[in-house]
Amino acid sequence: MTPEIRLAQAPAHARHGSNIGQPLTRREGVLKVKGEARFAADNHPPGMLHAVLAVSQIARGRVNFLDIQAAKGHPGVVEVMTPANRPPLAEDPDAKTNPFMFRLDLLQNDQVRYANQPIAVVIAETLEAATEGAALLSPRYDVLPARVGLDSGESFVPPAVGVGNPSEMRRGDVEAGLSAASKRIDATYETPAQYHNAMEPHAIVAAWDGDKLSIDTPSQGLAIAQGRLAGLFGISPDKIHIRSPFLGGGFGSKGLMSGPQVLGILAARLVGKPVKLVLRREHMYGPVGHRSASRQRLRIGLDGDGLLTAIDHHARIASSSFDDFFEPAADASHTLYASPAIATSHDAVRVDAGTPLFMRAPGEATGSIALESAIDEAAWACGIDPLTFRIKNYAEVEPISGKPFSSKALRQCYAQGAERFGWARRPLEPRQMRDGAGLLVGWGMGTATFPALMFAAEARAALRGDGSGLMEIGAHDMGQGAWTALGQIAADSLGLDVDRVEFRSGTSDLPDAGIAGGSAHTATAGMAIHNAGAAVIAKLADLATGDERSSLFGAGNAGVTARDGRLFRRDDESRSESYVDILKRAGLAQIEASGKGAADPAAQSTYAMHAHGAVFAEVKVDPDLGQIRVTRMVGAFATGRIINPRMVQSQIFGGMIWGMSFALHEKAIIDHRSGRILNANLAEYYVPVNADVPPMEALMIDEYDPHVNALGIKGVGEIGVTGSAGAVANAVWHATGIRVRRFPIGIDDLVTAG
Repeated sequence: MTPEIRLAQAPAHARHGSNIGQPLTRREGVLKVKGEARFAADNHPPGMLHAVLAVSQIARGRVNFLDIQAAKGHPGVVEVMTPANRPPLAEDPDAKTNPFMFRLDLLQNDQVRYANQPIAVVIAETLEAATEGAALLSPRYDVLPARVGLDSGESFVPPAVGVGNPSEMRRGDVEAGLSAASKRIDATYETPAQYHNAMEPHAIVAAWDGDKLSIDTPSQGLAIAQGRLAGLFGISPDKIHIRSPFLGGGFGSKGLMSGPQVLGILAARLVGKPVKLVLRREHMYGPVGHRSASRQRLRIGLDGDGLLTAIDHHARIASSSFDDFFEPAADASHTLYASPAIATSHDAVRVDAGTPLFMRAPGEATGSIALESAIDEAAWACGIDPLTFRIKNYAEVEPISGKPFSSKALRQCYAQGAERFGWARRPLEPRQMRDGAGLLVGWGMGTATFPALMFAAEARAALRGDGSGLMEIGAHDMGQGAWTALGQIAADSLGLDVDRVEFRSGTSDLPDAGIAGGSAHTATAGMAIHNAGAAVIAKLADLATGDERSSLFGAGNAGVTARDGRLFRRDDESRSESYVDILKRAGLAQIEASGKGAADPAAQSTYAMHAHGAVFAEVKVDPDLGQIRVTRMVGAFATGRIINPRMVQSQIFGGMIWGMSFALHEKAIIDHRSGRILNANLAEYYVPVNADVPPMEALMIDEYDPHVNALGIKGVGEIGVTGSAGAVANAVWHATGIRVRRFPIGIDDLVTAG
């Protein structure tokens, strides 16, 4: 069982009656600082062996030789798992029975489908022996030409994009809108493949006890992982115990079980001992998902008043040769700008790469940098300030569906963000500002948006005889502060101070918290927690109001409220009773109840639910060398009810940094001859470091959206990416007058264009 985690220090200030809304420090912070927070790879059960992947050095073909004898002859090597001796599976790893199931490479044959595909697993007494044994395998291949890039083959229209979204959507007559326009934008933008680089690589420690499986592994979806493993190994889900109290980052890559994690379980079954398998950094560039490259064409029509007449957004994306995941990049144009005609469409190509999967703000991040750049170009074509242009054209209702949403909050984001940034001083013309050192200065902005999603979850609550509370839910903390924020919701639901509530989470034997993805975890798990707390308070109230010895007797019709470990009559707060006294008189050590949370279908069908924001960025560019540095960023975000401002600010800053990375840093460089990724490491796969990150501000716009859920919670994890990438790209144009449409923007793009 996960150890109890309590607040390490007192709250920053008095609660004023509510745990929600307080900037409490992380429950697990001291554990992490002291190195006592146990991540998956920190576990070392007795007799544990180490496993290391041997991966393909080609992108397409087959393995025709492995020197297994040399590897097994190395001191310390216990076994080499290959297609010839891999334990059997109950389910074909290439089978797909639902949209969240993706094909896995589990040594089912000798075929190679991408570079860095696992081709064998070496199991040894030490990590060093396993690593050396993997090197001794010296594989040889029958090589076929690698298919690389968005022009690698014939394109096709995918049956769906994302998870079941239509690949094409239309509203109005786009061609007529473009023909009638007095000004038109027709521009193509390209984004590269991007790969997950969470601080904690994928890891697993697996042990079998007969047909029972116990594993430590980072997971964003414990119940989903249980179900997938149950199918693969032909056992009941309740025989699989997964511990995942902490994740060192996930960003979508740990939402589903990956091939390497399952190979660790197979290795443990093969040798009959516990096995640890941790991916090397370079091995993450292939089997655990990534963001697809894209080529996006945007055609925009404008009338003489600078109003949109049409938006046509087409995206070409890539998927693997053997599976289907198509980044819904063009869907970014569904939700922001009011045009009488909008069309979004996708086509795709097959490449010899691992299957792209969910990566922070899938679709929205990729599509929004193109859309926000094109909107900036449209504003320039009309001679209108980019902020004014967006305000003129932002949507009062969701453009495609026509459903109402909280559009007024976006107006506040524009106004407050612009005021804090000082946007009114921005000259319309580019290349007009310099600093004291002669560097070109540019200001850009981008609109942020992300859907307010919610999944299904369950929680279990208890009130104890000593007046304390317990909340149990199999939730996930990827570093975003879920332990803390969900604990605050739990405390309020039980009418207790947060340090009087034991919060248990992070294991699969607790109630299903759904998946921590789509920026929906706080809403999903939070509503289940809220309802579980309400249910146990209702049970307690029934005990009190039905007991003639209680001062609350007969208050059933008037009702009671729970606060500070007591129940109060709603119509007469002078009459109250403590939890301790109610339970003691009833002879109960504790009282329990469960609760569920899920999206309201009626609200979902009536309203379009989104979080909104606006990001403003300043860059400085060396006019001779083309070196770019972001020097200031301000974001204003309307993201519903804020559970913990400290955690939310951290999440927003992380998103803004990722957006900056999208615009200026991040890309996979692929050798078109071999299909291998040339920069599959953290030295050459560039992401921002501390020196790259400018001073940042995140303004949280007060918003309560009653339709998203009873608590009014929207997600904050991904929205920060969506406006920031476009803001930085547009600032580079404003500084230099050079419009770069291939990302990330590099020195060469500016020097050669200049």
